[in-house]
Amino acid sequence: MHPRFPPITSITTRTNEGNTMRNLTKIGGAAAIAAALTLTACGGGGASGPETAKGQEAGSDLSKLISINEKPAADLEQGGKVTLPLGNIGPDFNGFSNNGNSADNTALHRPIDQAGTWGCWDIAFDGKVVPNKDFCESVDSEVKDGKQTITIKVNEKATYNDGTPIDVKAFQNTWNILKSPDAGYDIVSSGNYAFVESVEAGSSDKEVIVKTSQPVYPLDSLFTGIIHPAVNTPEIFNEGFSGDMHPEWMAGPFKLDEYDSAAKTVSLVPNEKWWGTKPVLENVVFRQLESSAQTAAFKNGEIDAMSANTISLYKQLEGTKDSEVRRGQRLFAGGMNINAQKITDAAVRKAMFAAVDREAIRNVRFNGLNWQEPSSGSMLLLPFSEYYQDNYPVKETGPEAAKKILTDAGYTPNASGIMEKDGVPVSYKVANFGDDPTSLATTQTLVDQLKAGGMDVGIAQHGSADFGKIVGTREFDVSLSGYTVSADATEGVTQFYNSEINVNKLGDAELDAEIAKVASIEDNAERNKAAMEIEKKHMAKYFSMGVLFNGPQISFVRTGLANYGPSLFRSLSQVPDWTTLGWEKK
Repeated sequence: MHPRFPPITSITTRTNEGNTMRNLTKIGGAAAIAAALTLTACGGGGASGPETAKGQEAGSDLSKLISINEKPAADLEQGGKVTLPLGNIGPDFNGFSNNGNSADNTALHRPIDQAGTWGCWDIAFDGKVVPNKDFCESVDSEVKDGKQTITIKVNEKATYNDGTPIDVKAFQNTWNILKSPDAGYDIVSSGNYAFVESVEAGSSDKEVIVKTSQPVYPLDSLFTGIIHPAVNTPEIFNEGFSGDMHPEWMAGPFKLDEYDSAAKTVSLVPNEKWWGTKPVLENVVFRQLESSAQTAAFKNGEIDAMSANTISLYKQLEGTKDSEVRRGQRLFAGGMNINAQKITDAAVRKAMFAAVDREAIRNVRFNGLNWQEPSSGSMLLLPFSEYYQDNYPVKETGPEAAKKILTDAGYTPNASGIMEKDGVPVSYKVANFGDDPTSLATTQTLVDQLKAGGMDVGIAQHGSADFGKIVGTREFDVSLSGYTVSADATEGVTQFYNSEINVNKLGDAELDAEIAKVASIEDNAERNKAAMEIEKKHMAKYFSMGVLFNGPQISFVRTGLANYGPSLFRSLSQVPDWTTLGWEKK
């Protein structure tokens, strides 16, 4: 479902699954479960509730950031049902595409399409990666004369639900789709697939030989998600998943039982064709719900878990019968996601960065959560990474600093005090998704800071269900959203900063050339350092994504639910292993 890049996420929803594709995600408070470097929205606990906690720094004990009530499957009730919320379900179910690249979409697919969401790789809580033997029994690499040969032995049993074997044809199809944005496929990023020269069968169709034009690292940047051979035209890829999940092209421990597009619910049951470990549960249900509806549903026992990453949500849920709080680090970076195709002047974008008071925004965002963190300055890594560095591109901040940047760029204040140039005022809106009060207060604080910097700024309010469509199709000026974060910066630096790939089309040939070299650096520390330096240069020149905060993951969970909760890199959907999710024996 996803190559290795970040899903986008709003500030409301949970982030990233096991892939590195950064998923888009909202910033808001309640919501869901999530995906890889996917886009995500923004989302806290109460002063009387959780103990004081803070984001960990490099070299610290990451186990403090994991809370899942871990139990072996043998100790759980066999059968049972779990119901979980999502901020949006559909309408585009292709997670490899820009329209489908969301944390919620990956969360939905994770139990039913492990071929598409994890593929060849299995990721531990700390981000370390090994082959996922359900699909790829071994992955070996050899470098000779500056070129690399990767040999993948595919599990003989690995088969899509429609009976199509997962073999060299699926790997070839994945490469053909993802190797270039120029082939007509609306992909999020080509990543390291751009350096693959060929994908051929070895001794059989279950042995895949991958040859590259230059060595690529990390190895798990390839085939963390394998696309069914039937998805083989731009028309199918770009349009064929609109309103249609295509369960026949999936493979996982669960299968689709029913998708009710009117009620916005998806019901799953165990997949009798799954060759791996059988799941404990007999039914999983996802429901599309706004934050307020999630709160009511959890208190009424209709759903079994939800995020409460703002004080407003935490206070509403505090004291709910038969529930407990699980707390950890949210793998989120972002806040000020600027659409540079709408706000085209780099000077205006730089002024926006200068106008922001990140500490004040964190104070609103984390008010009452007993959560502390320093100002984060990277979209690529969290401060606890040994490779992290603060790349925030402006040092002088505040309203006057913002106005000076605009003045130096030829802007002057009009009669209303709004900076303008050639008679055109600096005017735009910040998109807010969902109905969580803390998320709205965070958005309003950002708006007030930008206004103080001499800009005419308002709020464009939308429902959580509109997040994927609006942000995925770039129908906004600024969005309070960001992306999930992985343990390695290599793929993210391509997705965010390569001029041909990033959603804003910002960059230049010099930076693109530097980005192309990153993947060939074998040493982890050296490679990540190179990626971080590229981010520093890009941010200081183009000003498109402002990191305002990272934040905690605070989940209210039904008492007795095992193997669910904040899981760091293992699973941003908070389910480390869908086959062991279940209920403790009573």
